[in-house]
Amino acid sequence: MKITVLGAGAIGAAIARDLAHHADVSLVQVCDLRARALNELQAKVKSPKLRAFQADVRDPWLLRPIVEGSACIVASVPSSIAPALARLALSLGIPYVDMGGPDAIVAEQLALADEARARGVWIVPNCGITPGLVNVLCLHGIDQFEHAGAAQVRVGDLPAEPVEPFNFAVSWSVEKVLDDYTAPVEIIEDGERRTVAPLTGLEEVRFAPPFDRLEAFHAQGGQSPLASAVEGRVACLDHKLVRWPGHASQIRFLLALGLAENRSIDVRTHLTYRDVLLRRMRQYLGTDTRDVLLGRVLVRGTREGRPQTLVYELQQDYDDDTGRSAIRQATGIVTATLAVTLARGDVPGGGAAPPEMVLDRGAYLAAVRAAGLDVRETWYDGHRSVSDPTRPAASATRPATFARDARTPALPRHHPASTA
Repeated sequence: MKITVLGAGAIGAAIARDLAHHADVSLVQVCDLRARALNELQAKVKSPKLRAFQADVRDPWLLRPIVEGSACIVASVPSSIAPALARLALSLGIPYVDMGGPDAIVAEQLALADEARARGVWIVPNCGITPGLVNVLCLHGIDQFEHAGAAQVRVGDLPAEPVEPFNFAVSWSVEKVLDDYTAPVEIIEDGERRTVAPLTGLEEVRFAPPFDRLEAFHAQGGQSPLASAVEGRVACLDHKLVRWPGHASQIRFLLALGLAENRSIDVRTHLTYRDVLLRRMRQYLGTDTRDVLLGRVLVRGTREGRPQTLVYELQQDYDDDTGRSAIRQATGIVTATLAVTLARGDVPGGGAAPPEMVLDRGAYLAAVRAAGLDVRETWYDGHRSVSDPTRPAASATRPATFARDARTPALPRHHPASTA
């Protein structure tokens, strides 16, 4: 089968690599306007299955003859052009997957559901780690309970060896990081959906040493579809990003200065404060570094008449032998697995929905594990804390917060999160 990947950046290249090593894939086409990115991909992958096209993915008429005949199209491109690419795939009758983006962008793709269903084609956004794999784990976990009371996600890609003053690096998309830090966050609390500001709800979270004292905070992460999917099934749902301690405070300081505003910095330039912040983040934080991907999905509830807790955990380390970052390895595996699943026709019907609503969740989890991603599953008697599952939960719905952040203030009125 032939699969086309649009975008040869960090994540697109990782997906193409995994597809090229998949036994069921005979040809991987990769399209990108940047010749250098395509040359670097070919030099690293060295597979006869790989074919590169220097093409502008924003031009549907140029792409059409390239992608025709593909069994699936995978897009790892700026989210603003994703809806147009989804429509192109739909017009050709080809399944389409991408990394997702802001709620409005994903909603535009999900609005294609009726047409996609009529044509028997799947349009599946939000196919990375978060959103993506963690959503699948969350719903799969809920399905294991007679009654699930809480579902909580803690996930983050962070430097394995933090360096002052930032203790942070961006492994792939600065834009997505800033979107996660500025968009409103949907949670479920006491059975009701509500919106909270990002960078709030700070708490301590512990993984295996040396990652046994980290912080986690509310972040958007493209999780609104998950809140819709579990509404009425759990009393508590929250999604928090994991970082080294102090990160949330640093970012709140920058945003309080208005440095994420889409407002021109001067009448003589088109640049906005957000443009400048993105450029500086890319310059100072966008370097390759040894990273680690940490993830935990915890579901508490009643099973076989007893209170129990199910915990899925993931730790993906940087590959010193190949120089591949943890986030690229993990995203390549989960997205390539999903693309092959759709390309083989393993999912009947069609429509537009995120992966957790499309896939056989148990079969997908088994396939991801078989592809090399170590997702561990542990059951505990009683209710456990998402901050540290070795401890009983202090509350059925609310984990303990850092004492210094027990009353985290909302963001300033001018901040994008308050007007989105």
